[in-house]
Amino acid sequence: MRKYIVGVVGLIAIVCGLSLILNIGTVNADRLAQIPTGSIPTVTGSPGGAVIYIIDNEQGFANIRSGPGTVGYDVIGVLVVGTEAPALGRTLVGDWIQISYPGVEGGVGWIWKDLVELRGSVPILEPPPTATPRTTPTLDPTLAAQFLVDIPPTRLPTFTPPGALVISTFEPASTTMSTPANIPIGFIIVGLAVLGVFGTIISFLRGR
Repeated sequence: MRKYIVGVVGLIAIVCGLSLILNIGTVNADRLAQIPTGSIPTVTGSPGGAVIYIIDNEQGFANIRSGPGTVGYDVIGVLVVGTEAPALGRTLVGDWIQISYPGVEGGVGWIWKDLVELRGSVPILEPPPTATPRTTPTLDPTLAAQFLVDIPPTRLPTFTPPGALVISTFEPASTTMSTPANIPIGFIIVGLAVLGVFGTIISFLRGR
């Protein structure tokens, strides 16, 4: 009976010893698994530069041009609302901003300041030259001749100056009346009055 008890106790001791060994191995394995095998990277980069942020607008996007202007510079791309891009510079008055735009010639483009929000400061840059047109427009002389109207010259009337104006002159009228025999008009009136009185007297005498 004693041998049986000793055997059971020995078996239990062996099982406990194996369990203890297995637990220690598992703990060590977990600890080893947590140890990194490489070097831990550290952040050594410098802070980012200026950027532009496309603000909300009616179109929902902003055109990117080859230069700072709408005349002489073509549209080379677009940026949608909410997009950010590195800002490289601006014009002297600050109305156009140059940004980094990969995929085009030179890798840069220009955008209108009212369409973006500039975060940071950028230097002043010289604008690039305007693009030279690939072809020079020429006028077809045959087509132009169809619209030419030959207007004959019109002879203008000649001007003939009028003759000299003749103004008639009249002699002033005489204020004294005279008869053909140069008898004063007063003498004739007195004579007629005397004849009238004399005739009246004769008529009165005859009537009596």
